[in-house]
Amino acid sequence: MVVGRKSTLSWAVQLSTVLLVILWLFPTLGLLVSSFRTADQIAGSGWWSALSESEQNVVIRVADPDEYRVQDGDRFVVTGNLFGEAGDANISVWGTSSRAIDAYVVGETADLGDGETLILQANGDYVWSGTDEQISGRAQRVFATATSPPEFTLDNYDQVLFSGNATDSMAQAFFNTLTVTIPATIIPVVVAAFAAYALAWMQFPGRASLVAIVVGLLVVPLQLALIPLLKLHLGIGIGKGYLGVWLAHTGFGLPLAIYLLRNYMVGLPRDIIENAKVDGATDFQIFLKIVLPLSFPALASFAIFQFLWVWNDLLVARVFLIDATGDTTVMTQQIVELLGTRGGNWEILSTAAFVSIAVPLFVFFSMQRYLVRGLLAGSVK
Repeated sequence: MVVGRKSTLSWAVQLSTVLLVILWLFPTLGLLVSSFRTADQIAGSGWWSALSESEQNVVIRVADPDEYRVQDGDRFVVTGNLFGEAGDANISVWGTSSRAIDAYVVGETADLGDGETLILQANGDYVWSGTDEQISGRAQRVFATATSPPEFTLDNYDQVLFSGNATDSMAQAFFNTLTVTIPATIIPVVVAAFAAYALAWMQFPGRASLVAIVVGLLVVPLQLALIPLLKLHLGIGIGKGYLGVWLAHTGFGLPLAIYLLRNYMVGLPRDIIENAKVDGATDFQIFLKIVLPLSFPALASFAIFQFLWVWNDLLVARVFLIDATGDTTVMTQQIVELLGTRGGNWEILSTAAFVSIAVPLFVFFSMQRYLVRGLLAGSVK
């Protein structure tokens, strides 16, 4: 490579980075936009056209004739607006049958037979008239193709977070997930930091074997350990609960945490550690006042990965936590249940999904500088 000129590989790296950002950003942006749209808007157009007018087919009945009809000579008339009140909707074509929803244009009089007529204007105003027998009973049904302006609402979040509905509400699941995730992130980080320091800087018999065992545990499939570990929990009386899922996540995360932190700590400058020992510092003082501050980027990096893993986990939670009462349901399980009960309500599903990823996004963006430092620390030490 000529000095001062960029390698052609750098362009490939940059393009790949842009592609990955787009692939990650578009679904997230789609969930965010859809979570603020109404069900009709979502059904009528995609989230990328949320800022423009959308065209949709609506089926609405006119007002109840037994309650709103007015006598005009020997005829009866019902007037009103399809949308309750004249709004920004703009009707282009309409009809009185699902087989011909574009049978009439706005302002045209529809002959419904035997003198019964219906007139519909572009803003939804209508006039339905006929005899006493015709203007009674069930209200006339109208099929219309309407163009409506962009509409955004907070009702979806109100439904998902504050409705109190056991089917839709994510509030309890949100706090359950926090209850699982925070301890399941802190415990393995603390335990792994002590273990990594001991394996990196303390001399004791069998240290090399312990390091080998930790490396070996990295390749143990998670699925193989689930049932034996659950039997152990049931045997010693832990059962299903928060303690069980905290211990499970700690056990599954410790090998990788110890491996990463030990490799980071063993690369710290030896002179600093030895000078501290010469000055009379104990191992605990060295760990607390020297190693721990220097290892903060690595600790933060692992904490981010552990937090994201536990927050998005479903498998471990279903095995060690969730029971028939549903009191400990986490957000991933709640979304699965919503898919069954609200499979067609995309506004609810997209809102629930965005609530689920909002906290991981906040954690990642607020701590991403520590993640980068932790990833690069080993290369520049």
